[in-house]
Amino acid sequence: MPASFIAYAYAPGDTVFVMERFATGTDSLGRSFIVIEGDTLHTSFIPDPYAHIHKGPLTSEDFDEVAADLGVESAAIRAIVDIETGKTRKGFHSPGKPIINFDLPVFRRAAARRGIDLSRHYSSPALKGVNIAKYGSQQAAQQARFDAALAIDSVAAIESTFWGMFQIGGFNWKLCGMPSREAFVEAMSRSEYDQLRLFANYIANTGLVKHLRTKNWAAFARIYNGPSYAARAYHTRMAAAYRRHSKEKAAAKTSK
Repeated sequence: MPASFIAYAYAPGDTVFVMERFATGTDSLGRSFIVIEGDTLHTSFIPDPYAHIHKGPLTSEDFDEVAADLGVESAAIRAIVDIETGKTRKGFHSPGKPIINFDLPVFRRAAARRGIDLSRHYSSPALKGVNIAKYGSQQAAQQARFDAALAIDSVAAIESTFWGMFQIGGFNWKLCGMPSREAFVEAMSRSEYDQLRLFANYIANTGLVKHLRTKNWAAFARIYNGPSYAARAYHTRMAAAYRRHSKEKAAAKTSK
């Protein structure tokens, strides 16, 4: 079991529900957990990942709620949204269609691991560039590539795509506390609130939350964005976005 996973030992008073592919439960302290393929993961930041409905854009109250659960400042979470979504700050490009970015090199590697010969699919839009002219927009083109990849292999397609307003890689579905790739996509496609909760669960299960608490932007960016984060100025842009949101929040409190 990876050290970053938050494991709970089953003890008297714990309730565990065993399902076909996974198990969920609540321990005697009221903490939620899920067991997937032998790994025990923290899920208390997703109150009800299968039925929760929260439509519309995220509110300040949503950010504050999840930030309090994580023990971080909401300005730190908002900073990540700024970096990952740019000026739009949205998790969807149309109803039920989350912002996605299909990564062809990752798909090629995932397909190879699964023994898929992509040369047999040479004409697939999945293996072509992002054709905005043909599909009308960046996201429509990304969706077309993803749909084509899905037709080749659903596992490789989901795991090779980055999802929602936090751009979480589909290969991290388990770290988001989801019992399957399909459940991960369903949650990502449901609401921005679900995307926020999946993000919270992800940083809790990877230990990244500690870097948000201490505002160690470089340490956070190194893991979240990859080793080339500095070349992208991810950490400095994140720090600047945090300062901006902190000032805005302070100003809002003063005006009340």
